[in-house]
Amino acid sequence: MERKIILASHGKFASGILSSLELICGKNNAISALDCYTTEGFDLKQTVDQLMKENSEKELIVVTDLFGGSVNNEFLRYIKRPDFYLVAGLNLPFLIEFSAQFASAKALADLILQTLRKSKEAIQFCNESFDEEIEEEEF
Repeated sequence: MERKIILASHGKFASGILSSLELICGKNNAISALDCYTTEGFDLKQTVDQLMKENSEKELIVVTDLFGGSVNNEFLRYIKRPDFYLVAGLNLPFLIEFSAQFASAKALADLILQTLRKSKEAIQFCNESFDEEIEEEEF
């Protein structure tokens, strides 16, 4: 079954982070962006329904910017659909790790959980990390 990732956000965050991902990892036609509320009259429900219909025959991974935000909540209506995975907390470490493996992964849910754990470790308070590294070097 074909797999697809949709990045979805308020404003242009989704297309911006996709641009960064493509700069680092190269273009992947299985990944697209949905920038919400960037035009007057944007209808989120209609757009999400259309995307879900267009991708009904695919394993679909949607990564949204905010858990509990309107974009996430609109996709949440489909959470029980088979072969649909919804992740909140769109960030570049997650995308780099996940996009490198999602096409060949046997179990997407396991890969998502594993990638979430790894990407959380990539979020650092550098001042503290730097001080700890200096202390270790001096010891």
